[in-house]
This record gives sequence, structure tokens and C-alpha cells, in this order.
Amino acid sequence: MAAISSAMAAGQNSDFLGLRLASTSSEARNANRRRLSLQIRASKSSPRLSGRPLRVAVIGGGPAGGAAAETLAKGGVETVLIERKLDNSKPCGGAIPLCMVGEFDLPLDIIDRKVTKMKMISPSNVSVDIGRTLKPHEYIGMVRREVLDAYLRERAAEAGATVVNGLFLKMDSPPAGSGESATTRYKIYYNEYNSKKSATGEKKEMEVDAVVGADGANSRVAKEIGAGDYEYAIAFQERVKIPEAKMEYYKDRAEMYVGDDVSPDFYGWVFPKCDHVAVGTGTVTHKSDIKRFQAATRLRACDKIAGGKIIRVEAHPIPEHPRPRRVLDRVALVGDAAGYVTKCSGEGIYFAAKSGRMCAEAIVEGSAKGTRMIDEGDLRKYLEKFDKAYWPTYKVLDVLQKVFYRSNSAREAFVEMCADDYVQKMTFDSYLYKRVVPGNPLDDLKLAINTIGSLVRSSALRREMAKITA
Repeated sequence: MAAISSAMAAGQNSDFLGLRLASTSSEARNANRRRLSLQIRASKSSPRLSGRPLRVAVIGGGPAGGAAAETLAKGGVETVLIERKLDNSKPCGGAIPLCMVGEFDLPLDIIDRKVTKMKMISPSNVSVDIGRTLKPHEYIGMVRREVLDAYLRERAAEAGATVVNGLFLKMDSPPAGSGESATTRYKIYYNEYNSKKSATGEKKEMEVDAVVGADGANSRVAKEIGAGDYEYAIAFQERVKIPEAKMEYYKDRAEMYVGDDVSPDFYGWVFPKCDHVAVGTGTVTHKSDIKRFQAATRLRACDKIAGGKIIRVEAHPIPEHPRPRRVLDRVALVGDAAGYVTKCSGEGIYFAAKSGRMCAEAIVEGSAKGTRMIDEGDLRKYLEKFDKAYWPTYKVLDVLQKVFYRSNSAREAFVEMCADDYVQKMTFDSYLYKRVVPGNPLDDLKLAINTIGSLVRSSALRREMAKITA
């Protein structure tokens, strides 16, 4: 894995199209660059705004929307954040890396648990304890999305953003090809639920200069700009209140289960929260069987969650790769709306918040702190920066999923590999600090040899089990 990470790091400046390298010829790439140079004006040529600041609508109030709205408001941009469910609780494992706590100045009281032990459990129930290489101050934070999301929205409001409880419906874009389109505002339509006039909400509209789509996997903003489709997984999660004595086991421990029974292409999890555990699984290839996989996950963890009571059931789509289009004119997608969830681990919270902040920073910079109109060139700077920083991470995890999640024998090899201290250190360093860590060449070679050995042994075990069950 470390060897793969190093190789991918070398290619981090390549075009990021989904999770694959661009296959276009050099002539096509040059033609595309010429086309963009004709369509995208330099930011410094954008007109100054007279008598008002730049106004941006952020659609969606999760980590991406909250982070974007706060950054915009602090940067002098008039900001309106529209969220349809202010009490929304997304079915999410809720794991955040250590670097996010510092980067986003998160208070420790919104972190339910500090996980320092991770148990990886193979299809044959062989378990490996992960976390031996963590330093005393290092941990994986476990949060509830309703708590984290509300905190980020409140902070955006304190910075000056207007938070609207509403449902975005559609928008009218400036006419293409018109000289006035560079300054003409977008008109967005939404239902606002703060009014007591109607239970279904009051229809409203608003004019804005730019739109940030942070409205999740089923993004309506993405549909408005023809962003294209992507493959998605279904995540299913149950919150289970277990006896206090059993909760002690999970106070600083999380579990991950792999195997065809819990998911043919993902994993099952038991993650600790404040007074309960989140038990869940996900799949891309067998969505109709998600409840069967969830039942298998509960069964695998049955001894440790015995006596528990299900207090909440949640399900939600999770994107599997970035959308073909993430920016158009003065509209940008961030977070799940853009498709920023990693394969293999299914992580999306950090990348959502980071993309929201990076997009907002590009708008603040391009608008000279809200005093100028922005253009597509400003938003593309956000894409270039995000892709350059995180393309290696996405690609490495994509490769790992294809190698180790393809069969039970490969999963057995994966769990066996996780027992290695070098693997654990490289994995945690990459996860906690969001960087692809270059490995030691000698240790990488040893790891490659051991990985091949694990795959061979696991394949042999699968053949022997087939003989027994035949």
C-alpha cells in the first residue's frame, strides 16, 4: 500500500476525472485548454460591484455547506445558506481525522468518542487490533452528524451568514452568450419553512451572483448545471442503544467487518457514539440486498451488542466518484454533491468540509473580498487546488478497493496485512493527516512480498474450504 501511495503521489498533477487518469490525447488536451482560455475571463477584468457586496447562495447545510458559508461570510461576501432539514441526521459512521479537529477548530465537546483502537474482522472472523502505532495524542474522532452539522451552521451564522430553513427547487441562469451574462444574477427558487402561513412552506425567490451546491448526493444544483451522474452506494445504519456494561467495550474502540455476508464491495461497521453505537453497512453493486447485509452485520457483532435496542434507522446514497462536471460559470459543487467520498473507506466528512472551504476561499479571493464579480476562472482555481492535493488519496483507495474487496480470500489477505505495524503506521499517518505518505523502499518491498504471500495463502484456504463444503 505504501508503495502504491508513493507511485500515485508522483502523478498528483494529472487531470482528475472521476477516479481515473484522463485518456485524451495531447492534441485534445491542448484544444480543451484553448477553448477554456477563450471562455474564461481573467478575474482581474471582472467588474467592481457598486453599492453592494457579492451575494452567494450556499445550497445545503452539511459540513461542506457550513464550512463554505462561514468562510464566505468572514471574507466579506453576503452569504445565504439554505438547508431543508436543520435537524437532519445523515446515516454516516461519523469518523473524522485528527487534522480536521485542528484545521476547523472543532471544540472537543462535539466529539463523542476518541477512538484509539480499531478491530478489523475478516470473513472467517479472524480479528486484528489496529492502533498500536498511534501516539498518545492521536485518535479518530467520532461525531454525530446532527451535532457537527448544526455546529458548523451556527458558526456560519455567527460569522454573518443568513441561515434559511428551506428547500431549494430550481434556478434561472443568466442567458448564455450574452454580454450581460457576466454580471446578470442567478434567480433561485425555494420553499421557506420558517413561515407559519403554510405547512408545505412559502414559495420564495432570490437573486444571487453565484451558487455553491452543497446539497448532497441527490443534488438539485448538480442537475441544474448538467453535472452528470455517478455511481453511488447505499449506506444503511441503525443506532443501537446497548447496555452500559457492553458500552464500556466500545468507549474507545471501533470495529470494521469485511466479507460477502456484510457487503460484497464495502464493509460493515460498529462505531461508538455518546451513549449508543452506530451499526451499518453499504453497497454499490447489490443495493436491493442492503437489509440482508445489515442483518449479517448485526449477527457478526451480536455478542457485543446483545440486549441492545434500535433507536433510529437511517439510509442514504453515497457517491462513489466525482461528477464529470463540478463547475459551470458561477456555480460550483462541493462535498457529496461533487462526489468527494473515498472508495475503500467511504470517508467523506473531511473532504466535504475541505472542499467547501477551498471553494469559498477561491470566491473570496476572486471577488477581492466581495467587492468584484467572479467568473468561472475563479471557481476552477478551487478545482485545481483540490485535485492537486487529494487526487493521490482517491486513486490509492480506489486501487485498494479493487484489489482487496473483490473476494473473501482477498479480504482475508487484507486483514492479515493490517496486522503489520508498518502498514498500520502508514495507514494512520495518511488518514489522520490527509496526506499520501511516502514509504521506506525496503519496507515497501517487504510489504509487497508479504502481501503476495497473504493473497496466496488466502486463495489456498478458499480452495480447501470449497473442497470441504462440496
